[in-house]
Amino acid sequence: MKISGDQVAIVTGGASGLGLACVEKLTNLGMRVFVFDLPSDDAELSVQNVSRSAQFVPVDVADELQVERAFKKVTETAQLRVAINSAGISFRSRIIRESGAFPLAEFRKVVDVNLIGTFNVSRLAAQAMALNQLEDDERGVIINVSSIAAFDGQISQSAYAASKAAVAGLTLPLARDLAEHKIRVVSIAPGIFATPLFDQLPAETIRSVASQVPHPKRLGTGHEFSSLVEHIIFNPMLNGENIRLDGALRLGPT
Repeated sequence: MKISGDQVAIVTGGASGLGLACVEKLTNLGMRVFVFDLPSDDAELSVQNVSRSAQFVPVDVADELQVERAFKKVTETAQLRVAINSAGISFRSRIIRESGAFPLAEFRKVVDVNLIGTFNVSRLAAQAMALNQLEDDERGVIINVSSIAAFDGQISQSAYAASKAAVAGLTLPLARDLAEHKIRVVSIAPGIFATPLFDQLPAETIRSVASQVPHPKRLGTGHEFSSLVEHIIFNPMLNGENIRLDGALRLGPT
């Protein structure tokens, strides 16, 4: 699908990390971008610092009414052509701990954001895109962010891995559902990328993790992730697929 200046994109979790890299990429390509993220002055400032063509919209993606209101704001201005779901959280815990069993509320919270939030935005994005005029024989592209943890879940990652596996599992049925509307759905399963959250780890931990990547033996970058997003948008044959972006990394148990 070609990108033009009158098109609009939504990026959830777009105020930091891989989402922010996508915001920068899409605005550089000429799109107007609405960033759905939790309310925060720092988050809004980070978006403004990346691009004047990006608008911050404070919203909890797991909240049905908040997302519906946010979509009304977006779709009244222009045609939504791209939706990227990168909002996600994690909670690490073994199933059995000294303090008791894995807290069910924390499991629900991770699933609510990573899975329910992704589906919530995807369904409304699809509804909006279905009204678009055909352009290059398609109406829109939805890109969801899974994780290699969906396939190589580590110790203490049960909530995160389960939620990301579900995102990967959504890809093909969503693509098949939306094929008649000429809307594509693709998921990306990133490996270990340099993000502000990851950068908080001790330097030795970062070096150790990076050394496990077969090639290139380093962390991925936001530019590499957003470059794949760009290619997915432009390549009409990419549909119904979950793409690993991990330098051939396969996570061990820990």
